[in-house]
Amino acid sequence: MTTDSNSSQSAPIPPSPRDEIPQNRSNGANPKWDDKVVTVASAGESGILEKSEQKNLAVAKLNLPNFAATSIVCATISITILGLGIDNVWVAFIGAMATLLVSLRILVPSWGLIWTQLVPSQWRSIVVGCLGLMGGIVGLLLLSGANQQPGSRNIQINWDAIGAIGDVVGALGQILIAIIAVYVAWRQYVISKELTIQQNRITQQQTIDAYFQGVSDLALNEEGLLEDWPQERAIADGRTASILSSVDAEGKAKIIRFLSQSKLLTPLRRDRHLGRPILDGDGGYAEDRATGVRVIDLGVMLAGSNLSGTDLRWTELSQANLVRANLSYCALVKANLSQTILYEANLMGANLMSARLFYGQAETASPRSRSERPNYKTGEYTGAVIENADFTDVERLSESQRYYCCAWGGSKTRKTIPGGCEGIPNKLDR
Repeated sequence: MTTDSNSSQSAPIPPSPRDEIPQNRSNGANPKWDDKVVTVASAGESGILEKSEQKNLAVAKLNLPNFAATSIVCATISITILGLGIDNVWVAFIGAMATLLVSLRILVPSWGLIWTQLVPSQWRSIVVGCLGLMGGIVGLLLLSGANQQPGSRNIQINWDAIGAIGDVVGALGQILIAIIAVYVAWRQYVISKELTIQQNRITQQQTIDAYFQGVSDLALNEEGLLEDWPQERAIADGRTASILSSVDAEGKAKIIRFLSQSKLLTPLRRDRHLGRPILDGDGGYAEDRATGVRVIDLGVMLAGSNLSGTDLRWTELSQANLVRANLSYCALVKANLSQTILYEANLMGANLMSARLFYGQAETASPRSRSERPNYKTGEYTGAVIENADFTDVERLSESQRYYCCAWGGSKTRKTIPGGCEGIPNKLDR
């Protein structure tokens, strides 16, 4: 009883994972089956241990240097040198053969590793193929009729020809080595170029993010948008001009999309006394195309820019100067291009679906003017300047857009309009 009380008062010993198996099964009616489970589990664990030990031994054999073999190689080399020193051919021969065999015994297990490390995977089949080609050529030359005596099937080896073949093979080997060296240098250049491009992209994205944060800090102050303070607008214009001149086409497109969606390029209606934007009653700011002031005015920042193949959907580019800009294959869906200067611009293959080139009707709309105020009801002086622009293969050009482009594009632009300009007058007369 004392033993039982002591055992009951003592802390229970937690079962091991091996003991959990028979305890979970001991409630059953067959205890022999539990013993079998324990036996199988033990056998499985021992098998796993044996496999892991074998794997460790194999790794040790491959990775750890064999001290005994190294010692034997040194000893056999010493025997060979001794045989040569005492002028004993058999001693030198035995030492040389022993050195050769022991060295092969050391190198053979690691040959696969040497092959994979020294020869790139894309060159292995080529190397084997070249060796096979040289072997096949040598074999055919040895089996050709030039190596046979007349009336005999015995093969006579022409060692002069073999020497010439060896010279040719050596020259080809040197050429192959030179080609491999050039290929390796070229691959290093390509990898280095790709890494440089990737690093430039990362750096550019960091610069753009910093610009976004800076403009947001200016705009999101306690009193609203930054257009209340002219000096802040001037700083924002300077930042924008600086970053647009230092990024690529995709970077420019990102900045334009950000500014457009943030309404920083849209002319907003203002309080004439305080200069603050006026709400439109729908949760946004009211636009004023005639007299509104933009937070950031692109002006000539994009003149001559390369924006080819970029996404400029729903962007605000009105009144921007895009002289000789490359807008080929751009997505300009629902972009506002009214009063935009597109003189000699390249719009080849661009998508102009629902893009605004003017206000009002196509028949009464006309390009912008320096001296005349735009009329946004009739469309007079609200249109884009498209003289000498290239509209070759533009997509989804509506009839009203085609009429305006034919009427105000000039003779050079009319030749590039999809569908032609037959029946549409040339209002520029040039």
